[in-house]
Amino acid sequence: MVDQTTATTDKATVNRLNRIAGQVQGVARMIENDRYCIEVLTQLQAIKSALAKVETQVLKRHADSCVASAIASGDEEEQRVKFAELVDLFEKARK
Repeated sequence: MVDQTTATTDKATVNRLNRIAGQVQGVARMIENDRYCIEVLTQLQAIKSALAKVETQVLKRHADSCVASAIASGDEEEQRVKFAELVDLFEKARK
């Protein structure tokens, strides 16, 4: 069962993603309307920043739930799997 804090955080994350989707659509319109490149680039930077915040929220949720559950379980294999998932994720991000 999802607790109230998690549900609230999930709703905020989905709302943020919806705003980002709107920003992306706005950038597409800016390009269609031949807006000044710096204005477009400024909006793209804002989108990247907003996505980074969402990524951080999801990472925190993963640590608070999936990783914490693996640690609490005492199952060393499950702990290794969760740790390996994070290492793989960060390794992909560097490429």
